[in-house]
Amino acid sequence: MKKIVIFASGSGTNAENIIKYFTETKIGTVVAVFTNRPDAKVIERAQNYQVPVVIFSKNDLIESKILQKINAFRPDLIVLAGFLLKFPQNIIEAYSDKIINIHPALLPKYGGKGMYGMNIHRTIVENKEKETGITIHFVNENYDEGNILFQKNIVLSGDETPEEVAHKIHELEQEYFPQVIERLLEN
Repeated sequence: MKKIVIFASGSGTNAENIIKYFTETKIGTVVAVFTNRPDAKVIERAQNYQVPVVIFSKNDLIESKILQKINAFRPDLIVLAGFLLKFPQNIIEAYSDKIINIHPALLPKYGGKGMYGMNIHRTIVENKEKETGITIHFVNENYDEGNILFQKNIVLSGDETPEEVAHKIHELEQEYFPQVIERLLEN
């Protein structure tokens, strides 16, 4: 069975969805959740499924202390699911083409530093975009610039609020993120 490690910084709805999805398959399992926030809701969600949680500081990430902790779980895939810190080069090199991220917009638009969550949805509404969607991509040394694995778009009517856009994007993430992970693990 393939091993998945998830990195998350917030509420953890995508992390929980992935954990739950892989409890019902034979191809993979989530072996750990890493978070940089000791108050993140993702901790409780992971513990509800008896998934070990590793809490670390931004300095731990910068000072390369996390790679050793990741290696202890021997993951086949690292999944960033709402993880907001820049991923360090030493981990990217050690797990080349084995780290993926989900972005709540159609990259290359609305990517880069500071473009996450409601910041993206507000900007999309302000810019009167006709569509938006999700992008799942490999992680490289630059925010949101890794090779794209999957995109799914939705058409916007033009009168949605940022909150309504966020809800539509969340539905796409819940449906497609686990499926893309499963396909990666099968290959």
